[in-house]
Amino acid sequence: MKLSENWSYYRRSLIESDWKSGLSVFLVALPLCLGIALASGAPLFSGLVAGIVAGVLVSLLSGSEISVSGPAAGLTVIVAAAITKLESFEGFLVAVILAGALQVLLGALKAGRLSAYFPESVIRGMLVAIGIVIILKQIPHALGDDQDAEGEFEFLQNDHENTITELIKSVVSFHEGALIISVLAIVLLVFWDKLAKKGIGFFKAFPSSLAAVLLGVGLNEWFKAAFPSLFLGNLPTHMVNVPIAKEGEGLLSILIFPDFSFITNPQVWVTAGTIAIVASLETLLNLEASDAIDPYKRISSPNKELVAQGVGNLVSGMIGGLPITSVVVRTSANVYSGARSRMSAFVHGLLLCVAVFALPGLLNRIPLSSLAAVLIIVGWKLANPSHFIKQWKEGVDQFIPFLVTILLVVFTDLLMGIFIGTFVGLAFVLYTNFHSVLTVVRDENRVLIKFNKDVSFLNKPKIKQVLSEIEAGDMVIFDGSRAQFIDYDVFQLMKEFKENAPEREVSVEFKHVSRRKLEDRKSTEVL
Repeated sequence: MKLSENWSYYRRSLIESDWKSGLSVFLVALPLCLGIALASGAPLFSGLVAGIVAGVLVSLLSGSEISVSGPAAGLTVIVAAAITKLESFEGFLVAVILAGALQVLLGALKAGRLSAYFPESVIRGMLVAIGIVIILKQIPHALGDDQDAEGEFEFLQNDHENTITELIKSVVSFHEGALIISVLAIVLLVFWDKLAKKGIGFFKAFPSSLAAVLLGVGLNEWFKAAFPSLFLGNLPTHMVNVPIAKEGEGLLSILIFPDFSFITNPQVWVTAGTIAIVASLETLLNLEASDAIDPYKRISSPNKELVAQGVGNLVSGMIGGLPITSVVVRTSANVYSGARSRMSAFVHGLLLCVAVFALPGLLNRIPLSSLAAVLIIVGWKLANPSHFIKQWKEGVDQFIPFLVTILLVVFTDLLMGIFIGTFVGLAFVLYTNFHSVLTVVRDENRVLIKFNKDVSFLNKPKIKQVLSEIEAGDMVIFDGSRAQFIDYDVFQLMKEFKENAPEREVSVEFKHVSRRKLEDRKSTEVL
């Protein structure tokens, strides 16, 4: 649905639910924008700029109604390495702009069709894995260990720790104030959502995530007055940390603009190509995932999404923002908060813009532990054990790629998990095809070899094995009535078998066996 097609739908959706889900996504996105910028070695404000552009602009151009975009955790290593090599953030911004232009070109060339080739079991595994990663990464923040930046999703961290060691360290040396806030916030979120589902007016109308954040702010201010040792504001790492312009300086003093003199630097073009490819892959994966959890089962346009992301990166790079992709964490928070349309993502971007420029001091009073509670609930919904049971019931060929994807995403990173999970899924497809392409029936000395589907060169070893077991005196019947195409190698194998059959005292009969030529060839060879 285009924005101009049915404004009344968007207006109704905005009033009924999208303002609440947009607010929830805003609370999730705020620390992630800052954390990803920190993990990338970029100015903190660049993460916020990317979040604002993604929310306000990309949401309106997007090919999806519920996908939410923002600075991408999967690009942190690439961004950090590029800034180091170029020795200039302004030069890096030129690469972001070029990457955006390349994404627009990819969308125009219909490269989005690639998204259809990711197996559903892998997409489901990715969603569960991201849920697990969210929980594992947010527990330290919930316990007051904020050494690892928010939004860091790789197993190996920049501080030379990994997800597991960071988790152990946080449990051993937790902050009592953070623990109290996060536990009470989680309890509040669970019961609030239950009461909202029962239709109780106030709990249904007021966002649970905002209630959890207000609880965290209130408790922390109380700690400051009554229990100073529990107060989290003594260390800025425990709190949201939005950059504030110095007195007398305008907003333009915070923004950073690209230095186009770097456009002749080959490293800028290499970085642009890398960002365009990785960001596009992540976007297509996340788009498939967002369609999978969309309660209205809408199908997004991947090509339109690539163009939207490209335009977003063009604008983000122009005003000092990080690269943008569609992001599962934000999208999941959006869906589970009741979003109906793209207005939710737009509201989240608008709130980021207003709050960052008008209320930074107020935002900096929010403890990260209360936001961690919100994210832990989102992670639990994504990684609920029921997903494992459901996938197991689908069969081993669906469960193994699902499980492999989860393990690799959790213990390496998103793209590695997806690629190897897809490879495992493809292996099962080939195995199934290998064993189901033909049926062999023996009735005394009569052998029926029936092709159940099109035959490729991958089936040649199986057919060769069957033919090697034919005995003298057998009559072999090839039935190709169900095969629209037989690969050249297999066709030649059968021709050779027919030619050598008299020497082996074997008779051969062919029924509907032909090899359809490519379109530019004139004839169809028939046996």
